[in-house]
Amino acid sequence: MRRNKMRVTGAVAVSAALALGAVSCSDDDGGSGGGDEVTIGFMGDLTGENSGLVIPPKQGAQLAIEQYNATNPKVKIKLKTYDSQGKAEQATTLAQGAVKSDKIVGLIGPAFSGESQSVNPILNEAKIPSVTPSATGIALAEKGWKYWHRVVADDAVQSVGAGEFLSGSVKVKKVFTVSDNQEYGKGLADSVGNAVKTKGAQVQSDAVDDKGNDYSSTVNKINQFKPDAVYFGGYYAVAGRLFKQLREGGYKGKVMSGDGSLATGLIEGAGQANAQGALLSCGCMIDAEGKTNAKAKKFADDYKAKFGSEVAIYSSEGFDAATAFIEAIKAGKTKAEEINGFLKTEDFQGVGKQIKFDDKGELATQDIFIYEVKDNKLPLLGNSKQATVS
Repeated sequence: MRRNKMRVTGAVAVSAALALGAVSCSDDDGGSGGGDEVTIGFMGDLTGENSGLVIPPKQGAQLAIEQYNATNPKVKIKLKTYDSQGKAEQATTLAQGAVKSDKIVGLIGPAFSGESQSVNPILNEAKIPSVTPSATGIALAEKGWKYWHRVVADDAVQSVGAGEFLSGSVKVKKVFTVSDNQEYGKGLADSVGNAVKTKGAQVQSDAVDDKGNDYSSTVNKINQFKPDAVYFGGYYAVAGRLFKQLREGGYKGKVMSGDGSLATGLIEGAGQANAQGALLSCGCMIDAEGKTNAKAKKFADDYKAKFGSEVAIYSSEGFDAATAFIEAIKAGKTKAEEINGFLKTEDFQGVGKQIKFDDKGELATQDIFIYEVKDNKLPLLGNSKQATVS
């Protein structure tokens, strides 16, 4: 996810309500610090307009750390949350405090790419490692940061996966791409358009105002073009409004969006009837039924028992990002630079995917997954290379 001013299956609204207590700059596990305790931060939008995309990974990270601390380890972890509201300037101030005052030895996040652009130079200078569960901006891996990692595929991988899925399974001949004209949304929509063009599809595009409510001009252009599919790049609030107006305007083809729209808020915004069949692409693994591996099932069960809701977007990635730090601390690495060195050697099966970082901090193996709205849920269809539409 990425957003300049900042960027699920499951009941995200319930998760959000349960987690709103962990906002601003707060302690989740308590404790006063000391030689037998280290502090790991989590940074992202916990109360802003896109908090439904960030609370699930925060809860995943919280669960991992609570389970670790429950084993009564030699060195416990204090999780400290930083509510950036997805705003780069706010994230910068919080990061400076996290480094200087809170003495964090690692950061899970930032959640969005815009804030990551601002925060990671601070972390890099302070030699504090970070693992983001959800920032997908392509440029982040090209900055030369030595302390940056992520457990999700970037937007380039997502656009190729979504394009291959549309061309292969959906068999599109004509695609209309729409974006919110922001960095994340426009980049993703343009890249998906280019991906289907290489497969021979005709493409037209347009942009909508992410603060607007009337998308009739775009709806008219789409109906005139008569595409097989509409792909929207942006976030679930705008996607919901657009898909609602498309269906009410008579469009019958497929609608699809990316990870920024993979939330139950999309269904709420579009209306359940209008949202049915909507497709979503994401580098995240949401496996509430544990179809992919045994760890996924246990995690889903533990997550629901703890938070009263199904695993959601980036829940698994939050858990795996925290686990990457936990494994380093279990190995006796309690200083930030020691932890960073250990991260570069890790290779373990996470609850979502294999966690192994390349020399740029990217996952060594990257996949894109496809989800489809059914009733009020967004079940996994499968890997973009094998998923088929219902």
